[in-house]
Amino acid sequence: MSTRQFKEKINAPDIESKYRHPKILETFDGLSSGEFLELTNDHNPKPLYYQFTVERVGIFSWEYLEEGPERWRVAIGKL
Repeated sequence: MSTRQFKEKINAPDIESKYRHPKILETFDGLSSGEFLELTNDHNPKPLYYQFTVERVGIFSWEYLEEGPERWRVAIGKL
C-alpha cells in the first residue's frame, strides 16, 4: 500500500452530511480506470460501501487502510 498513489483524497467529516455520499460518488466517477480515491472518515463507512455495491456494481475496489476506532481510511479504486 505504501506505493499507492491517490488521485483524490476526501476527508468525509469536512463535507456536510447531506452532500457527503453524492460528493464521494461524484469524485469516484471522475476517476479513470486504475486510479484511487482515499477516503478518511470518523466512523466505519460501511453504508457507503453498500451504496457502492448497488450503484457501482463491478467497477470499484474497496480496501481498508485503517480501521478505527477514531479514524477509518479506505482506498477506493476504479476498475
